[in-house]
Amino acid sequence: MSDKKNPLPISVEKIGGTSMSDYAAIRDNVVLFDPDHIYGRIFVVSAYGGMTNQLLEHKKTGEPGVYALFANDDSDWGWGDALTQVAQAMCDINASLFSDTHLLHQADQFVRERVEGVRSCLLDLQRLCSYGHFRLDEHLLTVRELLSSLGEAHSAYNMTQLLRTEGVNARFVDLTGWRDDRELTLNERITDAFQSIDLSKEMPIVTGYTYCTEGLMRTFDRGYSEITFSAIACQLNVDEAVIHKEYHLSSADPKVVGADKVVPIGRTNYDVADQLSNLGMEAIHPRAAKGMRQKGIPLRVKNTFEPEHTGTLITRDYVSEEPCVEIIAGKPHLLAIEIFDQDMVGERTRYEERLQELIKRFKLRILGRDSNANTLTIYADCSLKAAKRLADAFEERIPSAQVTSKKVSVVAAVGSDMEVAGLLARTVQSLADRKINILAIHQGMRQVDIQIIVHEDAYEGAVQALHAALIEPHNHEYAICAA
Repeated sequence: MSDKKNPLPISVEKIGGTSMSDYAAIRDNVVLFDPDHIYGRIFVVSAYGGMTNQLLEHKKTGEPGVYALFANDDSDWGWGDALTQVAQAMCDINASLFSDTHLLHQADQFVRERVEGVRSCLLDLQRLCSYGHFRLDEHLLTVRELLSSLGEAHSAYNMTQLLRTEGVNARFVDLTGWRDDRELTLNERITDAFQSIDLSKEMPIVTGYTYCTEGLMRTFDRGYSEITFSAIACQLNVDEAVIHKEYHLSSADPKVVGADKVVPIGRTNYDVADQLSNLGMEAIHPRAAKGMRQKGIPLRVKNTFEPEHTGTLITRDYVSEEPCVEIIAGKPHLLAIEIFDQDMVGERTRYEERLQELIKRFKLRILGRDSNANTLTIYADCSLKAAKRLADAFEERIPSAQVTSKKVSVVAAVGSDMEVAGLLARTVQSLADRKINILAIHQGMRQVDIQIIVHEDAYEGAVQALHAALIEPHNHEYAICAA
Protein backbone atom coordinates (compact mmCIF):
# COMPACT_ATOMS: atom_id res chain seq x y z
CA MET A 1 0.00 0.00 0.00
CA SER A 2 1.66 3.20 -1.16
CA ASP A 3 -0.16 6.44 -1.86
CA LYS A 4 0.29 10.20 -1.35
CA LYS A 5 -0.88 10.00 2.23
CA ASN A 6 1.27 6.96 3.05
CA PRO A 7 4.34 6.93 0.75
CA LEU A 8 6.19 4.38 2.93
CA PRO A 9 5.98 0.62 2.49
CA ILE A 10 3.29 -0.52 4.92
CA SER A 11 3.43 -3.56 7.17
CA VAL A 12 0.96 -4.99 9.65
CA GLU A 13 2.65 -6.87 12.50
CA LYS A 14 1.11 -9.18 15.10
CA ILE A 15 2.65 -9.65 18.55
CA GLY A 16 1.73 -12.78 20.50
CA GLY A 17 0.88 -12.91 24.19
CA THR A 18 4.19 -14.36 25.40
CA SER A 19 6.14 -11.67 23.56
CA MET A 20 3.76 -8.96 24.80
CA SER A 21 4.65 -9.93 28.37
CA ASP A 22 8.22 -8.73 27.75
CA TYR A 23 7.76 -5.06 26.88
CA ALA A 24 11.48 -4.26 26.87
CA ALA A 25 12.08 -6.93 24.22
CA ILE A 26 9.17 -5.65 22.10
CA ARG A 27 10.43 -2.08 22.37
CA ASP A 28 14.09 -2.83 21.64
CA ASN A 29 13.83 -5.80 19.28
CA VAL A 30 10.70 -4.98 17.31
CA VAL A 31 9.48 -1.37 17.45
CA LEU A 32 12.75 0.56 17.80
CA PHE A 33 15.21 -2.00 16.41
CA ASP A 34 15.52 -0.07 13.13
CA PRO A 35 15.44 3.70 13.94
CA ASP A 36 14.89 4.47 10.24
CA HIS A 37 11.77 2.33 10.10
CA ILE A 38 9.48 3.52 12.88
CA TYR A 39 6.38 4.49 10.93
CA GLY A 40 4.49 2.74 8.16
CA ARG A 41 3.91 -0.08 10.66
CA ILE A 42 0.66 -1.27 12.27
CA PHE A 43 0.86 -3.46 15.38
CA VAL A 44 -1.94 -5.87 16.27
CA VAL A 45 -1.44 -7.09 19.82
CA SER A 46 -2.63 -10.07 21.83
CA ALA A 47 -3.48 -10.00 25.51
CA TYR A 48 -0.59 -10.51 27.93
CA GLY A 49 0.43 -14.14 28.37
CA GLY A 50 -2.10 -16.08 30.47
CA MET A 51 -4.66 -13.26 30.61
CA THR A 52 -7.15 -14.83 28.19
CA ASN A 53 -6.92 -18.06 30.21
CA GLN A 54 -8.10 -16.11 33.26
CA LEU A 55 -10.86 -14.40 31.30
CA LEU A 56 -12.22 -17.52 29.55
CA GLU A 57 -10.72 -20.85 30.61
CA HIS A 58 -7.22 -22.32 30.55
CA LYS A 59 -6.50 -23.35 26.97
CA LYS A 60 -4.68 -26.56 27.94
CA THR A 61 -5.98 -27.63 31.34
CA GLY A 62 -9.56 -26.39 31.02
CA GLU A 63 -9.39 -24.68 34.42
CA PRO A 64 -12.37 -22.27 34.47
CA GLY A 65 -11.89 -18.55 34.07
CA VAL A 66 -14.51 -15.83 34.40
CA TYR A 67 -16.48 -17.00 31.35
CA ALA A 68 -16.59 -20.67 32.34
CA LEU A 69 -17.65 -19.77 35.88
CA PHE A 70 -20.37 -17.45 34.59
CA ALA A 71 -21.63 -19.99 32.05
CA ASN A 72 -21.81 -22.75 34.70
CA ASP A 73 -22.72 -20.60 37.66
CA ASP A 74 -23.51 -22.62 40.77
CA SER A 75 -22.42 -20.12 43.41
CA ASP A 76 -23.99 -16.91 42.02
CA TRP A 77 -20.73 -15.03 42.55
CA GLY A 78 -17.79 -17.28 41.68
CA TRP A 79 -17.39 -15.46 38.38
CA GLY A 80 -17.46 -12.09 40.17
CA ASP A 81 -14.56 -13.07 42.43
CA ALA A 82 -12.66 -14.31 39.37
CA LEU A 83 -13.28 -11.01 37.57
CA THR A 84 -11.93 -9.12 40.59
CA GLN A 85 -8.82 -11.30 40.43
CA VAL A 86 -8.43 -10.48 36.72
CA ALA A 87 -8.61 -6.76 37.50
CA GLN A 88 -5.92 -7.17 40.17
CA ALA A 89 -3.73 -9.18 37.78
CA MET A 90 -4.07 -6.42 35.17
CA CYS A 91 -3.14 -3.75 37.72
CA ASP A 92 -0.14 -5.84 38.82
CA ILE A 93 1.04 -5.86 35.21
CA ASN A 94 0.53 -2.09 35.08
CA ALA A 95 2.67 -1.65 38.21
CA SER A 96 5.50 -3.60 36.58
CA LEU A 97 5.38 -1.44 33.45
CA PHE A 98 4.76 2.16 34.56
CA SER A 99 7.26 3.95 36.80
CA ASP A 100 5.46 7.28 36.28
CA THR A 101 2.74 7.61 38.96
CA HIS A 102 0.40 9.59 36.72
CA LEU A 103 0.61 7.07 33.86
CA LEU A 104 0.13 4.20 36.30
CA HIS A 105 -2.99 5.86 37.68
CA GLN A 106 -4.36 6.30 34.15
CA ALA A 107 -3.63 2.67 33.27
CA ASP A 108 -5.33 1.40 36.42
CA GLN A 109 -8.30 3.68 35.78
CA PHE A 110 -8.59 2.24 32.24
CA VAL A 111 -8.69 -1.28 33.72
CA ARG A 112 -11.27 -0.36 36.36
CA GLU A 113 -13.57 1.31 33.84
CA ARG A 114 -13.53 -1.69 31.52
CA VAL A 115 -13.77 -4.37 34.19
CA GLU A 116 -16.56 -2.68 36.14
CA GLY A 117 -18.43 -2.01 32.91
CA VAL A 118 -18.29 -5.71 32.09
CA ARG A 119 -19.28 -6.61 35.66
CA SER A 120 -22.38 -4.41 35.40
CA CYS A 121 -23.34 -6.02 32.09
CA LEU A 122 -23.00 -9.54 33.49
CA LEU A 123 -24.99 -8.69 36.62
CA ASP A 124 -27.78 -7.18 34.51
CA LEU A 125 -27.77 -10.26 32.25
CA GLN A 126 -27.85 -12.58 35.26
CA ARG A 127 -30.86 -10.73 36.70
CA LEU A 128 -32.59 -10.69 33.31
CA CYS A 129 -32.12 -14.43 32.86
CA SER A 130 -33.62 -15.13 36.29
CA TYR A 131 -36.96 -14.67 34.50
CA GLY A 132 -38.20 -17.61 32.49
CA HIS A 133 -38.60 -15.60 29.28
CA PHE A 134 -34.83 -15.15 28.84
CA ARG A 135 -32.28 -17.93 28.39
CA LEU A 136 -28.66 -17.43 29.40
CA ASP A 137 -27.31 -19.83 26.78
CA GLU A 138 -28.63 -17.53 24.05
CA HIS A 139 -26.26 -14.79 25.25
CA LEU A 140 -23.13 -16.76 26.17
CA LEU A 141 -21.32 -16.13 22.88
CA THR A 142 -21.74 -12.38 23.41
CA VAL A 143 -20.45 -12.76 26.98
CA ARG A 144 -17.41 -14.65 25.69
CA GLU A 145 -16.64 -11.89 23.18
CA LEU A 146 -17.13 -9.16 25.79
CA LEU A 147 -14.72 -10.82 28.22
CA SER A 148 -12.15 -11.56 25.52
CA SER A 149 -12.02 -7.92 24.52
CA LEU A 150 -10.71 -6.91 27.96
CA GLY A 151 -7.35 -8.61 27.47
CA GLU A 152 -6.46 -7.03 24.15
CA ALA A 153 -7.79 -3.60 25.14
CA HIS A 154 -5.56 -3.68 28.24
CA SER A 155 -2.36 -4.64 26.39
CA ALA A 156 -2.94 -2.29 23.44
CA TYR A 157 -3.69 0.68 25.72
CA ASN A 158 -0.55 0.04 27.79
CA MET A 159 1.72 -0.39 24.78
CA THR A 160 0.44 2.86 23.30
CA GLN A 161 1.16 4.84 26.47
CA LEU A 162 4.59 3.25 26.95
CA LEU A 163 5.70 3.94 23.39
CA ARG A 164 4.63 7.56 23.72
CA THR A 165 7.09 7.90 26.59
CA GLU A 166 9.77 6.73 24.12
CA GLY A 167 8.89 9.55 21.73
CA VAL A 168 6.87 7.37 19.34
CA ASN A 169 3.64 8.88 18.05
CA ALA A 170 1.63 5.77 18.94
CA ARG A 171 -2.15 5.70 18.60
CA PHE A 172 -4.51 3.37 20.46
CA VAL A 173 -6.90 1.79 17.94
CA ASP A 174 -9.74 0.13 19.82
CA LEU A 175 -11.66 -2.32 17.63
CA THR A 176 -13.50 -3.91 20.57
CA GLY A 177 -16.67 -1.86 20.06
CA TRP A 178 -16.58 -0.56 23.63
CA ARG A 179 -19.58 1.72 24.17
CA ASP A 180 -20.14 1.77 20.40
CA ASP A 181 -23.70 0.87 19.44
CA ARG A 182 -23.01 0.69 15.70
CA GLU A 183 -23.41 -2.69 13.99
CA LEU A 184 -20.39 -2.87 11.68
CA THR A 185 -18.87 -5.71 9.70
CA LEU A 186 -15.21 -6.59 10.25
CA ASN A 187 -14.07 -4.68 7.18
CA GLU A 188 -16.32 -1.71 7.98
CA ARG A 189 -14.91 -1.41 11.50
CA ILE A 190 -11.34 -1.55 10.18
CA THR A 191 -12.06 1.04 7.49
CA ASP A 192 -13.74 3.30 10.05
CA ALA A 193 -10.81 3.02 12.47
CA PHE A 194 -8.08 3.73 9.92
CA GLN A 195 -9.70 6.43 7.80
CA SER A 196 -8.20 9.28 9.87
CA ILE A 197 -4.78 7.69 10.54
CA ASP A 198 -1.70 8.93 8.74
CA LEU A 199 0.62 5.91 8.78
CA SER A 200 3.61 8.04 7.75
CA LYS A 201 3.39 9.91 11.07
CA GLU A 202 1.48 7.62 13.43
CA MET A 203 1.96 4.08 14.72
CA PRO A 204 -1.39 2.34 15.34
CA ILE A 205 -1.47 -0.13 18.23
CA VAL A 206 -4.55 -2.22 17.50
CA THR A 207 -6.56 -4.57 19.69
CA GLY A 208 -6.37 -8.18 18.49
CA TYR A 209 -10.08 -8.60 19.16
CA THR A 210 -12.60 -6.92 16.83
CA TYR A 211 -16.29 -6.59 17.60
CA CYS A 212 -18.22 -7.08 14.35
CA THR A 213 -21.48 -8.46 13.02
CA GLU A 214 -19.75 -11.67 11.86
CA GLY A 215 -18.90 -12.55 15.47
CA LEU A 216 -15.26 -13.67 15.40
CA MET A 217 -15.72 -15.97 18.40
CA ARG A 218 -18.48 -17.88 16.63
CA THR A 219 -16.10 -19.11 13.93
CA PHE A 220 -12.57 -18.69 15.24
CA ASP A 221 -12.89 -18.68 19.03
CA ARG A 222 -9.43 -17.87 20.42
CA GLY A 223 -7.88 -17.53 16.96
CA TYR A 224 -9.59 -14.16 16.53
CA SER A 225 -6.43 -12.01 16.80
CA GLU A 226 -4.99 -13.58 13.64
CA ILE A 227 -8.25 -12.91 11.82
CA THR A 228 -8.07 -9.23 12.83
CA PHE A 229 -4.43 -9.17 11.72
CA SER A 230 -5.23 -10.74 8.34
CA ALA A 231 -8.29 -8.56 7.75
CA ILE A 232 -6.24 -5.38 8.32
CA ALA A 233 -3.54 -6.66 5.95
CA CYS A 234 -6.09 -7.37 3.22
CA GLN A 235 -8.25 -4.29 3.76
CA LEU A 236 -5.26 -1.93 3.63
CA ASN A 237 -3.43 -4.05 1.02
CA VAL A 238 -0.17 -3.88 2.96
CA ASP A 239 3.23 -4.71 1.51
CA GLU A 240 4.07 -7.33 4.13
CA ALA A 241 2.49 -9.03 7.13
CA VAL A 242 4.71 -10.03 10.06
CA ILE A 243 4.09 -12.27 13.07
CA HIS A 244 6.46 -11.86 16.03
CA LYS A 245 6.73 -15.03 18.13
CA GLU A 246 8.92 -16.12 21.01
CA TYR A 247 10.57 -18.68 18.70
CA HIS A 248 11.41 -19.20 15.03
CA LEU A 249 9.29 -21.21 12.64
CA SER A 250 11.83 -24.01 12.82
CA SER A 251 12.57 -27.39 11.28
CA ALA A 252 11.00 -29.08 14.32
CA ASP A 253 9.88 -28.36 17.86
CA PRO A 254 13.09 -27.47 19.76
CA LYS A 255 11.57 -28.90 22.96
CA VAL A 256 11.41 -32.31 21.28
CA VAL A 257 14.49 -32.32 19.06
CA GLY A 258 16.74 -29.90 20.94
CA ALA A 259 17.35 -26.19 20.36
CA ASP A 260 20.89 -26.92 19.12
CA LYS A 261 19.59 -29.16 16.32
CA VAL A 262 16.68 -27.18 14.84
CA VAL A 263 17.13 -24.44 12.24
CA PRO A 264 14.76 -21.70 10.99
CA ILE A 265 12.96 -22.64 7.78
CA GLY A 266 13.71 -19.29 6.08
CA ARG A 267 11.38 -19.64 3.08
CA THR A 268 8.22 -21.61 2.39
CA ASN A 269 4.73 -21.18 0.95
CA TYR A 270 1.14 -20.96 2.14
CA ASP A 271 0.52 -24.58 1.14
CA VAL A 272 3.10 -25.72 3.69
CA ALA A 273 1.62 -23.33 6.26
CA ASP A 274 -1.77 -25.02 5.74
CA GLN A 275 -0.24 -28.48 6.21
CA LEU A 276 1.30 -27.32 9.49
CA SER A 277 -2.01 -25.85 10.60
CA ASN A 278 -3.74 -29.15 9.89
CA LEU A 279 -1.26 -30.76 12.29
CA GLY A 280 -1.95 -28.16 14.97
CA MET A 281 1.40 -26.39 14.49
CA GLU A 282 0.05 -23.12 13.20
CA ALA A 283 2.24 -20.51 11.60
CA ILE A 284 -1.10 -18.76 11.08
CA HIS A 285 -4.77 -19.77 11.21
CA PRO A 286 -5.68 -21.15 7.74
CA ARG A 287 -8.71 -18.88 7.46
CA ALA A 288 -6.47 -15.92 8.26
CA ALA A 289 -3.93 -17.02 5.66
CA LYS A 290 -6.58 -17.38 2.95
CA GLY A 291 -7.13 -13.68 2.29
CA MET A 292 -3.42 -12.83 2.30
CA ARG A 293 -2.65 -15.74 0.01
CA GLN A 294 -5.33 -14.62 -2.45
CA LYS A 295 -4.04 -11.04 -2.43
CA GLY A 296 -0.42 -12.14 -2.73
CA ILE A 297 0.61 -10.53 0.58
CA PRO A 298 3.80 -12.14 1.92
CA LEU A 299 3.84 -13.26 5.56
CA ARG A 300 7.03 -13.20 7.63
CA VAL A 301 7.38 -15.09 10.93
CA LYS A 302 10.10 -13.61 13.17
CA ASN A 303 11.64 -14.45 16.52
CA THR A 304 11.09 -11.52 18.88
CA PHE A 305 14.28 -12.32 20.75
CA GLU A 306 16.50 -12.63 17.66
CA PRO A 307 15.68 -9.41 15.77
CA GLU A 308 18.66 -9.49 13.42
CA HIS A 309 17.43 -12.76 11.87
CA THR A 310 15.14 -12.29 8.85
CA GLY A 311 12.90 -15.13 10.04
CA THR A 312 10.77 -17.19 7.67
CA LEU A 313 9.04 -15.65 4.66
CA ILE A 314 5.83 -17.35 3.51
CA THR A 315 4.65 -16.52 -0.02
CA ARG A 316 2.08 -17.88 -2.42
CA ASP A 317 4.29 -19.27 -5.18
CA TYR A 318 7.58 -20.19 -3.47
CA VAL A 319 9.04 -23.63 -4.23
CA SER A 320 12.46 -24.66 -2.94
CA GLU A 321 15.19 -24.57 -5.60
CA GLU A 322 16.21 -28.09 -4.65
CA PRO A 323 13.62 -30.60 -3.39
CA CYS A 324 13.97 -31.07 0.36
CA VAL A 325 12.16 -31.56 3.65
CA GLU A 326 11.62 -28.22 5.40
CA ILE A 327 10.03 -29.25 8.68
CA ILE A 328 9.17 -32.26 10.82
CA ALA A 329 5.84 -31.66 12.52
CA GLY A 330 3.15 -33.76 14.08
CA LYS A 331 0.41 -34.20 16.61
CA PRO A 332 0.44 -36.57 19.60
CA HIS A 333 -2.60 -37.99 21.40
CA LEU A 334 -4.96 -38.67 18.51
CA LEU A 335 -7.57 -41.38 18.09
CA ALA A 336 -7.58 -43.66 15.06
CA ILE A 337 -11.26 -44.53 14.54
CA GLU A 338 -11.51 -47.57 12.27
CA ILE A 339 -14.69 -48.74 10.56
CA PHE A 340 -14.56 -52.30 9.20
CA ASP A 341 -17.30 -54.12 7.32
CA GLN A 342 -16.88 -57.10 5.02
CA ASP A 343 -19.87 -55.77 3.04
CA MET A 344 -18.26 -52.38 2.38
CA VAL A 345 -16.59 -53.39 -0.89
CA GLY A 346 -18.50 -51.88 -3.81
CA GLU A 347 -20.64 -49.71 -1.49
CA ARG A 348 -18.02 -47.46 0.08
CA THR A 349 -19.87 -44.24 -0.82
CA ARG A 350 -22.69 -45.13 1.61
CA TYR A 351 -20.20 -45.63 4.44
CA GLU A 352 -18.27 -42.45 3.61
CA GLU A 353 -21.44 -40.35 3.53
CA ARG A 354 -22.54 -41.71 6.92
CA LEU A 355 -19.08 -41.12 8.40
CA GLN A 356 -18.93 -37.55 7.08
CA GLU A 357 -22.40 -36.84 8.48
CA LEU A 358 -21.27 -37.96 11.95
CA ILE A 359 -17.98 -36.06 11.79
CA LYS A 360 -20.01 -32.92 11.15
CA ARG A 361 -22.62 -33.71 13.82
CA PHE A 362 -20.06 -34.35 16.56
CA LYS A 363 -17.72 -31.57 15.32
CA LEU A 364 -14.65 -33.78 15.19
CA ARG A 365 -11.33 -32.32 14.04
CA ILE A 366 -9.89 -34.72 11.47
CA LEU A 367 -6.18 -34.70 10.64
CA GLY A 368 -6.17 -37.47 8.07
CA ARG A 369 -7.90 -40.56 6.77
CA ASP A 370 -7.24 -43.68 4.73
CA SER A 371 -9.19 -46.61 3.35
CA ASN A 372 -9.10 -49.97 1.61
CA ALA A 373 -11.78 -52.28 0.24
CA ASN A 374 -13.41 -53.00 3.60
CA THR A 375 -12.07 -50.31 5.96
CA LEU A 376 -12.36 -46.58 6.56
CA THR A 377 -10.05 -44.98 9.12
CA ILE A 378 -9.99 -41.39 10.37
CA TYR A 379 -7.40 -39.81 12.65
CA ALA A 380 -9.25 -37.47 14.98
CA ASP A 381 -8.23 -34.95 17.60
CA CYS A 382 -11.06 -35.78 19.98
CA SER A 383 -11.93 -37.46 23.27
CA LEU A 384 -12.69 -41.14 23.81
CA LYS A 385 -16.23 -40.09 24.68
CA ALA A 386 -16.69 -38.38 21.31
CA ALA A 387 -15.25 -41.40 19.51
CA LYS A 388 -17.67 -43.73 21.29
CA ARG A 389 -20.62 -41.51 20.39
CA LEU A 390 -19.59 -41.70 16.75
CA ALA A 391 -19.15 -45.47 16.96
CA ASP A 392 -22.58 -46.00 18.54
CA ALA A 393 -24.29 -43.76 16.00
CA PHE A 394 -22.55 -45.44 13.06
CA GLU A 395 -23.33 -48.99 14.22
CA GLU A 396 -26.96 -47.98 14.86
CA ARG A 397 -27.35 -47.02 11.19
CA ILE A 398 -25.16 -49.83 9.76
CA PRO A 399 -25.26 -52.70 12.29
CA SER A 400 -22.88 -54.91 10.29
CA ALA A 401 -20.03 -52.41 10.77
CA GLN A 402 -17.45 -52.80 13.52
CA VAL A 403 -16.06 -49.51 14.85
CA THR A 404 -12.93 -49.51 17.01
CA SER A 405 -10.61 -46.80 18.39
CA LYS A 406 -6.89 -46.74 19.11
CA LYS A 407 -4.65 -44.06 20.64
CA VAL A 408 -2.03 -42.92 18.11
CA SER A 409 0.19 -40.02 17.09
CA VAL A 410 0.89 -38.58 13.65
CA VAL A 411 4.33 -37.40 12.53
CA ALA A 412 4.92 -35.69 9.20
CA ALA A 413 7.74 -34.53 6.97
CA VAL A 414 6.61 -31.37 5.14
CA GLY A 415 8.14 -29.23 2.40
CA SER A 416 7.25 -27.09 -0.61
CA ASP A 417 8.80 -29.72 -2.91
CA MET A 418 9.72 -33.16 -1.58
CA GLU A 419 10.06 -35.03 -4.86
CA VAL A 420 13.31 -36.66 -3.79
CA ALA A 421 14.17 -40.18 -4.93
CA GLY A 422 14.44 -42.53 -1.96
CA LEU A 423 12.92 -40.07 0.52
CA LEU A 424 10.17 -42.44 1.59
CA ALA A 425 12.68 -45.28 2.01
CA ARG A 426 14.91 -43.12 4.24
CA THR A 427 11.87 -42.08 6.25
CA VAL A 428 10.82 -45.65 6.90
CA GLN A 429 14.38 -46.81 7.61
CA SER A 430 14.97 -44.05 10.18
CA LEU A 431 11.99 -45.30 12.18
CA ALA A 432 12.95 -48.95 11.79
CA ASP A 433 16.43 -48.15 13.13
CA ARG A 434 14.80 -46.92 16.35
CA LYS A 435 12.42 -49.89 16.42
CA ILE A 436 9.40 -47.61 15.94
CA ASN A 437 6.51 -49.48 14.36
CA ILE A 438 4.58 -47.75 11.55
CA LEU A 439 0.82 -48.24 11.85
CA ALA A 440 -0.05 -46.36 8.65
CA ILE A 441 1.67 -44.15 6.11
CA HIS A 442 0.49 -41.72 3.44
CA GLN A 443 2.28 -39.74 0.73
CA GLY A 444 0.25 -37.68 -1.73
CA MET A 445 1.13 -37.10 -5.36
CA ARG A 446 1.69 -33.37 -4.72
CA GLN A 447 4.86 -34.29 -2.81
CA VAL A 448 4.39 -31.76 -0.02
CA ASP A 449 4.09 -34.13 2.93
CA ILE A 450 4.55 -37.66 4.20
CA GLN A 451 2.31 -38.57 7.14
CA ILE A 452 3.13 -41.50 9.39
CA ILE A 453 0.90 -42.93 12.10
CA VAL A 454 2.72 -44.42 15.09
CA HIS A 455 1.77 -45.63 18.56
CA GLU A 456 0.87 -42.78 20.90
CA ASP A 457 4.00 -43.11 23.04
CA ALA A 458 6.33 -43.16 20.01
CA TYR A 459 5.68 -39.53 19.04
CA GLU A 460 8.85 -37.83 20.31
CA GLY A 461 11.13 -40.65 19.17
CA ALA A 462 9.59 -40.52 15.68
CA VAL A 463 10.06 -36.75 15.40
CA GLN A 464 13.69 -37.06 16.52
CA ALA A 465 14.32 -39.92 14.09
CA LEU A 466 12.90 -38.11 11.06
CA HIS A 467 14.68 -34.87 11.89
CA ALA A 468 18.00 -36.70 12.29
CA ALA A 469 17.55 -38.53 8.99
CA LEU A 470 15.96 -35.91 6.73
CA ILE A 471 17.17 -32.51 7.93
CA GLU A 472 20.28 -32.67 10.12
CA PRO A 473 22.58 -34.30 7.50
CA HIS A 474 22.28 -31.16 5.33
CA ASN A 475 24.03 -29.02 7.98
CA HIS A 476 21.81 -25.97 7.51
CA GLU A 477 23.09 -22.98 9.47
CA TYR A 478 21.28 -19.63 9.08
CA ALA A 479 18.15 -21.24 7.63
CA ILE A 480 17.09 -24.08 5.37
CA CYS A 481 16.60 -21.41 2.71
CA ALA A 482 17.53 -17.82 3.59
CA ALA A 483 14.64 -15.35 3.23
